[in-house]
Amino acid sequence: MDNNKVMIVGTGNVGASIAFVALNQRTAINEIILTDIVAEDAEGEAMDLRDALAVSPSYVKISNGAYKDAKDCDVVVITAGIPQKPGESRMELLDKNVKILKDMITQIMASGFDGIFLVVSNPMDVLTYFTLKFSGFPAERVIGSGTVLDSARLKERTANYLNVNPKSVHAYQVGEHGDSELTLWSLADAGGQKITELLDEESRNNISDFVKNEAYEIINRKGATYYGIATCVIRILNSILNDELRILPVSSYDSFSGTCFGWPSVVGRKGIIRRLDLQISEKEGMELQKSINALTKAIKSCKNI
Repeated sequence: MDNNKVMIVGTGNVGASIAFVALNQRTAINEIILTDIVAEDAEGEAMDLRDALAVSPSYVKISNGAYKDAKDCDVVVITAGIPQKPGESRMELLDKNVKILKDMITQIMASGFDGIFLVVSNPMDVLTYFTLKFSGFPAERVIGSGTVLDSARLKERTANYLNVNPKSVHAYQVGEHGDSELTLWSLADAGGQKITELLDEESRNNISDFVKNEAYEIINRKGATYYGIATCVIRILNSILNDELRILPVSSYDSFSGTCFGWPSVVGRKGIIRRLDLQISEKEGMELQKSINALTKAIKSCKNI
C-alpha cells in the first residue's frame, strides 16, 4: 500500500500520546486516523493535535474516523480496551479486553484492511495472539509492542548504574510483557563489555526487579503509563514504514510454543522478517519457559471467545 497511513484505535492516554509523539519526531508516518468508541473524544484529540501542525517538526495529516477507514491503512495500532487499574495485573484485564478485541478486529477486517496490526492494549501478548486468530492474517503481519518498553527501562536503569548513555547499553527484556518477563543478562553488553562482568549479581537482580515492577509504581503515582510506550510504538512504526530492519523485542507468534511473546526480531515493511535464534543460558531458558507457560495458561482460559 505504501501510503504510510496509520489508524490508531483508542484515543485514551496511550493512543493520544502515540499521535503526539509522531508529531514531535521525524517520522515516516504521513497520515493518522484516530478512532474511538467515543467518537467525540477522537474528534477532540484530532482537533487538538492539528493545532500543533504549524509549529511541529513533522507534518502529519490528522483526522478522526471509523473502522471502515482502515481499508487503505498500512498499520492499525490497537490501544483500545479497559485500562489497568492500580493493583491490577495485566492478566486480570484479559476477559474484558478479548471480547472488546474480537468485535474490533471483525469490523476492521470488514473494511478490507490488508496491512499490519500492531497491538499495544494489555494483556498485550495474549491480545496479539487473539488478533492473529481473529484476523486470519499470516503471523508476520500481527505484531505486539512486546518488551520494547521493558527493554528501554532495562537500558536506562543499567546505564544509570554504569554512568553511561542508555543508547550505549545493548540488553533485552523478553517473554511476557508482565510479571513473568525476564532479562537476558547473558547477552547484555555496554560498548562490547559484558554487563555480567561490570555489575555484580545483586545489582543485576535489583535492575531486573525494578524493570519488572516500574509500571505498577507509575500507575500507583499517576494512574497510567503512556509516554514511554508511545515513544516505543513510534520506534516500531518507523521500523515498519521505513523498512529499517531494526532488531526490536516485539511480540509475535512463536510456532514452537504456540504463543506470542517478546523476543528480538527483525522488523520491516512486511512485518516480522524473522525472530532471532539466540543462545541463552540454561537458567534464562527455564525462566522463559515459565513465562511461556503463563501465557499459554492465559490463552487457554479464554474458552468462550
